[in-house]
Amino acid sequence: MHILGIDIGFGFTKATNGKETVIFKSIFGDANDIQFWTDFGENSSLDHLHVTIDGKSYFIGDLAEQQSSVLNFTLDQERLITDFVRILALTVAGMFFKNGGKINVPLNVVSGLPIGFFKQNYARFNDIMTGHHRVTYHSFDGQQNTKEIYINKVRMLPQPLGTVLNVLMDDNGKIVNDELANQKIGVVDIGFRTTDFTILDHLRYIDRGSRTIDTGISKGFGVISNKLREKCGVNVELYRLYKAAEMGSIKMKGHGFTFTKIRDQVYSQLAGTIANDIDRLWADDWDIDTIILTGGGCRELAHYLQPLIHGNVQPVDPDSDPRLNNVLGYLKYGKYIWGDVSSEATSSEKEAEPQATSNSEQEEIEQIDEEQLSQL
Repeated sequence: MHILGIDIGFGFTKATNGKETVIFKSIFGDANDIQFWTDFGENSSLDHLHVTIDGKSYFIGDLAEQQSSVLNFTLDQERLITDFVRILALTVAGMFFKNGGKINVPLNVVSGLPIGFFKQNYARFNDIMTGHHRVTYHSFDGQQNTKEIYINKVRMLPQPLGTVLNVLMDDNGKIVNDELANQKIGVVDIGFRTTDFTILDHLRYIDRGSRTIDTGISKGFGVISNKLREKCGVNVELYRLYKAAEMGSIKMKGHGFTFTKIRDQVYSQLAGTIANDIDRLWADDWDIDTIILTGGGCRELAHYLQPLIHGNVQPVDPDSDPRLNNVLGYLKYGKYIWGDVSSEATSSEKEAEPQATSNSEQEEIEQIDEEQLSQL
């Protein structure tokens, strides 16, 4: 059995098995017939993500952005579940198996959803993922590698819990941060489209202080994109603004444009909105010991947000990638519930049919956040 943490976000798809980590933009497009392929830079497996799933071929991530005539990107939660999860999750799952041919070893997956979308979507996510799947990976030189993936079990968590588990647990899924485990923790998870707030009091999930708001870094990108269109007459897609927003400048038609002042104003307003939501939502939770900032948007907004938060905010580690905090926690939780095993399956396991998680079992999973963690 293998364990994999997978996080399908509006901005990026992330996955890890503890030894390797994969991250690419959550976009896909039609797979065109590229007449000539050359790349004089450093090559990686992410440069040419071309897959076939259920008889349909797709370009994924950067390849889709560069080569697809019709490209799919969404900020709609329903469309993310129905159209994106299967393609992106299966693509990234198969990348962790380097051996060619069929994959008979069962794969157990831990993933997450925003708090506001968790109850209505966890069962659907489970149904999409569990079972036998076939994914063909196409190389730029025409070679193909078909992998048959068997996803045995899927466990779902509210997304911010991944960050808490990542901080609390070691790589084997053991709780080692006893000091934090005995505190009341607030988590602010700033994603691409949404921001999640959650509270754990001595590892007990507090629903009253846990919410999802539609304020993510994409709102800032939208304002920046509108300003650039007004100034330059070019409509810049949101998924193409990551590097430009970080640098505060962009080149269009050979001319460079600096928008640092606009970016800082937009980020300050976003940070103010999130800080106001924290004050409102956690008004009765004045006894929070530690506040943790996480998520991909945390990289951009932490500098603006941290001074506005009243409380003990854990400093953001500049050497880590906050986009990976949740998915690393998912993997650690998987090792906690299933054990740290990655050996080859027995013959009986290889012939076993997938065991989808039942509704009653998932209801118990929802309680891990209260029962199993609090027991620890």
